Order: sequence, then structure tokens, then C-alpha cells
Amino acid sequence: MNKEMLTMRMKGYALTTYGRELKELNNKERYTVFSKALMEDILPKWKASEEKFEGKKKAYYLSAEFLMGRALSNNLINLGYMSEVKEMLSSMGMDYNALEEAESDAGLGNGGLGRLAACFLDSGATMNYSLTGYGIRYNYGIFEQKFVEGYQVEEGDKWLEHGDSWSIRRQDEKVVVDFKDQSVYAVPYDTPVVGFSGETINTLRLWQSEAITEFNFTAFNNQMYDKAVKEKNDAENISKVLYPNDSMESGKILRLKQQYFFVSASLQDLIRTYKKDHKDFTEFSRLHAVQLNDTHPAVAIPELIRLLGKEGVSFKNAFDIAVDTFAYTNHTILKEALEQWSVKLYKKILPEVYAIIVKIDNMLSRQLADKGLTEKEISEFEIISEGNIKMAWLSIYGTHSVNGVAQLHTNILKDTELSGWYNLFPERFNNKTNGITQRRWLLESNPELSAFITELLGHDGWITELSELSKLKKFAEDDTIIERFMRIKKAKKLELKEYIKEREGIEIDENSIYDIQIKRLHEYKRQLLNAFHILYLYNRLKTDKNFDMEPRTFIFGAKAAPGYARAKAIIKFINEIAEVVNNDADINGKIKVVFVENYGVSYAQKLFPAADISEQISTAGKEASGTGNMKFMLNGAPTIGTFDGANVEIVEEAGLENNYIFGLTVEEIEELKAVYDPKAELEKNPVLKSIVNTLIDGTLDLAPEENFKELHDSLIKGASWHDPDNYFIIRDFDAYVEAQERVNEDYKNQLEFYRKGFLNMASAGKFSSDRTIVEYANEIWNIPSITEEDEESLAV
Repeated sequence: MNKEMLTMRMKGYALTTYGRELKELNNKERYTVFSKALMEDILPKWKASEEKFEGKKKAYYLSAEFLMGRALSNNLINLGYMSEVKEMLSSMGMDYNALEEAESDAGLGNGGLGRLAACFLDSGATMNYSLTGYGIRYNYGIFEQKFVEGYQVEEGDKWLEHGDSWSIRRQDEKVVVDFKDQSVYAVPYDTPVVGFSGETINTLRLWQSEAITEFNFTAFNNQMYDKAVKEKNDAENISKVLYPNDSMESGKILRLKQQYFFVSASLQDLIRTYKKDHKDFTEFSRLHAVQLNDTHPAVAIPELIRLLGKEGVSFKNAFDIAVDTFAYTNHTILKEALEQWSVKLYKKILPEVYAIIVKIDNMLSRQLADKGLTEKEISEFEIISEGNIKMAWLSIYGTHSVNGVAQLHTNILKDTELSGWYNLFPERFNNKTNGITQRRWLLESNPELSAFITELLGHDGWITELSELSKLKKFAEDDTIIERFMRIKKAKKLELKEYIKEREGIEIDENSIYDIQIKRLHEYKRQLLNAFHILYLYNRLKTDKNFDMEPRTFIFGAKAAPGYARAKAIIKFINEIAEVVNNDADINGKIKVVFVENYGVSYAQKLFPAADISEQISTAGKEASGTGNMKFMLNGAPTIGTFDGANVEIVEEAGLENNYIFGLTVEEIEELKAVYDPKAELEKNPVLKSIVNTLIDGTLDLAPEENFKELHDSLIKGASWHDPDNYFIIRDFDAYVEAQERVNEDYKNQLEFYRKGFLNMASAGKFSSDRTIVEYANEIWNIPSITEEDEESLAV
């Protein structure tokens, strides 16, 4: 890194961007000019990286979400510039931490699906694979979450308010995307994805929707001002917001357009570049591996066939090319939760694509008939059924690989939920347990623990080979090592205390147990079970003066989808509990409840390192994998959770004795379903019944028109679309309380408690996204890893 050159560039950008001297800029402006200056270092490396993969097979990751987080620190760490930059900025009188905080989080995702995509891009570059991300450049991302009187209120996430220094608009590579009622430009914005060491820099290409004709002058001249900009507004709506509310048909149409928009643009992009060097498409699948991240991009299968048809490729050949090109990652266990689209909407918006899907469905039926299946058996596999298009069925039939994201998840798909498809195509099904990038979730988020690990190992090889952590297990019996680990944990807890005080205005006790549940708000993730446990502890403290518990801080972070009324009611319920508990002097500060506002990647980087307990309490068989559980583990927090998703593999690695597993198993739930009566369960459990009744009995100080009756009824009566207590909160409650009591008792001997945390950290090596991406590359994509050494040997 050339410090003088970087300084000179910053001064130049200060003048050309803001018309002021560098010293006169505020922190957001300084962040902008610094990142622009740094991009000049990245660009030639980026270009060289692209050139080394020319002519080789490359992978492409199609995802509706990319939850990237802040780029500045991640890029500096991966380039190896961090210490020099901090020193340089300090000599200029600039605070690096202030610049880092000035960067906005790009709200381009809403949970594990989008964060997984971001981790994969990081690992792809670090492991020297060509892996390009394709998605949408949402102007406002998911939404900015505010709490108003305890309710979630959504506001636009203005992450682009001050520009985006990391992306380059490629106007020269825009394409046209056609719907039946509308045509728009898809304009690509390219962002570099820097691998650790900076040897490989890949690309995240996000498409922005823009009008073909932005301004109708004739309409304006006729004083029809709304009509003059209608085409512009309609086009821009497509890339305006991630997951717009689709409770009405207009919202459904917008979502469908979003999915097709980025898929069609991406495939047109691939075909255009391919045609520069090829006259036919016989080599297309040999050079392209396209991964569908869940079913949001499943329309890629018929769209590629449609586009190839326009190039003169027969339907049969185009279908074979599609199967060889595409692979599908399933993130959803339940059949009823798998994405479907109405035939009516497809005919209305994408009639040409629908015609291709009909051909695919007919070909599938003929193939199954040839295998000897009856009409009734064939009907189970129909892609078009009862007026809907089953996107998961399309994804399985139209690809060569179907993978689950944890071993339990994959087993459930093969044995029950997708067993019919597995019996048809057993060779397509495989498991790829999710992972996380240790660069962001340990090296960047927890530099103190990172330095300690490097010291103990005597090298920093764990940064790219996380399995090295297993060598730390030999230190677990050394009390002096565990004491140092404890000091690091307590320092991170103090940091979080100060951050929460600044952000939320709530004072928490750094000596309390930090019990943290941070994830998307959904009923199956059972934030409600956690809330009931808080009320249980509160009631005991109020009624039993001899009740002994360690001080506990319960921290939640979650956004609920704008149209998900029940999830939003759970947020309100937890905030009402916080209002009661946090202001009751009788309990002597034994419990604090904090629901952090606008939870995102940057907040997460403060929360994971400070956690004492990782809440992974989803109903067994409902969570495909989880990645938050891995981030907690990597930062030295034991799991309290069910045998669900990747929790099973976490316990396999770290030991049952170092975690707190409770509740029904998948097999027990299957046996219980037919006879389960939550109302009868409550009659036998008066303590829990009184807690559940707080939803309706006036315990919480709600306005007369407010209540949680619908939430209460979902547990006791069920609803038209599900049985009572569909997620077994009532049945699992006592087991959860017992597991939490074990946490409380173990925490009294902190040396032994934190020994469990240390062993979890030392056992986390399996859960690196580097391992996951190597498995994808070798077992699904068949793409090469190319280092600078490889290039040099080829040149010789």
C-alpha cells in the first residue's frame, strides 16, 4: 500500500466530490473519499483476477438477497492494509473507527439466506474460485426498523443516501427485460468481493431497474405530469424494496417481476459474453455453473430455455443444457412452505415463460409414464397443479443437483418431504452443510479473540483453514488459558453494554448472563417460547423471595416481514414484557430485556462476540440449518437449543456436555402430532397457563383496543391453516425451563461455564464457509481454484 498515493487521492476526491479540503469534511464524507481512494488500489487487482479465469469454467450464484454488511473493514482486512491504514489516518488526525461507523449497512437481505450468500462470495474469492453473485440493487433494501410504543414500524432504508463508493455502474452492459405489460432496462452495478490476501477479487453484480423512456415530454407538455413520469416510476418500483408486501395481487405481481427481472438480466449477461467466443451453445454448460439460492430464481430454468430457443437451440437440447448448468439449494423443509406461483399471474406477466414451463411439465409426465408410473402417481410430481406452478418441483426437475444445507435437513428431504423425488433422482440429492466466513465473524468482529487464537496456535493459518482451531482443545484444561478467554469475553460484553446504552438508551449489567436470540422473526423460530420463559422467571422473582437466579440480560434482534401480523405481535409482546420487567425495582435488576432496533450485520458483529448463551430454539425439523448458531459457536458461546438444523452437527463437534439441548425430536413430533392437545397440556400446567394467559388477561398495560388474542388463539385454537400450537411451544416449555436452569447453575462456576464456551470455539472448524464452498466447487460446480502460483506455472 502506497500511503502517499492514497493520501493524495483522498485530497483529490475531497475537492472533486465535495468542493472542500479533506480536513473540512465530516466523517461520512471522509469515509466516501477514503473508500473511493481505496477503490483505485482494488481496480487493477480486480481486472487481473478476472483475466486469470478467462476460458475456465466459472460459477454464478443467483440470489434474491445478498446481506453483505459494511465493506470497509472487510476489504482492508482481506487486502492486508488494516494496520497501515489506521496508522496513516491517525497521522492525518482522523479516527478510523469514526469512518467505519459512517458506512451504511446495505440492507439487501433479511436473514440467513442473504448472509449465507455473502459468506459464500467471501469464501469463493478467498479459496481462489471464480464465483460471481447476481441479484438486485434494491434502492431501499429490506426496511429500517423503528419501534413506536413497542410496535415495529417500517421506514425506507436509505443506504444509498450518500452514494455507494464500492460499486461501479456499467451502463455499457445494460440489457432489456420484457414483461407482457412492460419493458425495462436492467443496469448492472458491480462491486468487488475481495478474497483474503487480495489474490482473487470476484464480482457481485446487482441489477437496477430503469425505464426505457424516463420522461414523456408530450404528456408533460399536455400538463399530464403524473403520466409524464409514470414509466420511470413503474420501472424503478421493480428494484425499489426487498420482499415488498404481497398481501394483494399488485404486491404479488411486483415480487414476480423482481424474480424474473434479475434472473433474465443475469442469463442474458452470460449468453452475451459466451457468444463473443462461441458460435453455438454446445460448450455453455461446460463453462457455466449456476446455483439457484432457494426457489426465488427458479424461473431461470425456463428462461434459459426460452433465451436459447431464440438463439436457434431446440427445446430438448436447451433443456439438457439447463439441467447441466443449474443446481438448486433447498432452504425449506415443509412442502406447504415451498414457493408456488399462480398460473394466472404467469400468464398475465410472463406468458412466453409459462409456455416453456408447460412444455417442461409435459416432458416430465411423459418421462414418468415411460418409467411405468400411473396417472395418480404422476400427479404427485406435476409442476403445474391445481392452478399453481410449483417452483421447487421445477427446481428439482430442471437441475442436476439438489442440496440441503445441514445433514438433518437433507435427511428429512430425502426420507419424507421430497422422498418421491429422491426415489426418482437419487443421484441429484446431496448435503452441503452451511458455513460462515471467519474473516468477518471472528477476525473482524472479535480481534481480541483472534489474536489470542493466533498466539496459542503460533500462526494465523486458521484465517483460511478453520479446522486448525481443533488444535486448541488441548488448552481446555488449562485454567490460566480459560481465565484469559473469560477476560476477552467480558471485554466484549462491556463493549456491547456501552453500544446498547448509546443505541437503545438501556443500561445492562455486564456481569449478567448475556442470553441472545438474534434471527428473523418467525413463529417456528419460537421467540415466543423465549418470552414465556422471561415471564416465568419474572413471576418467580415476584412471588418467591428465596428464588435464586444469576442476573440475566435477554437480548433480541429481529425484523418481522411487513405483512406478517402475528410476527409483529410477538415483537410488541416482547417489548411490553421489557417495559414491565425493566422498570420493576422489586426484582433488583435480576432481569433486563432488550429488543435491539434495526438489527443487521453491523449490530450482529457486536452481539455475537459478547454472547454467553446462543438461543437456537426452533421447533425440531423446521430450521433447515441456521448460520447464526455457527457465529455464536465460533465466538465461544454454548448453544441452548433443540436437535434442529445444524445444531445437531454443532453438538456432534463440541459435545452434548458443552451445550444445552432440550425438547422434542423430529421423530417424537411426528408421533405426537395426531394426539397433541395443547389446551389439555395447559390444564395440567397452571404455571404455564397463567403465563400464556398474559396474552389476554390484562396483565400487560395495553390500550383497550389492543390485545394479543389472535396470538393466544393460535396456540389454543389454531387457525384455518394450522393446528393449535403448531410449533409445540407449550409442550417444550418445561424442558426449556429445565435447560435454562442448568445454564443458571453452571454459570455460578464461571471457570467451568466458560470452558464450555472455549471448547465450542475450538470445535467450530467444520462450520467455515470455506469448507462449504470447496464442497460446492468440487462436487457440484466442477470449477478450478486458480492461484497466482498456478498462473505462473501455466505461463512457464
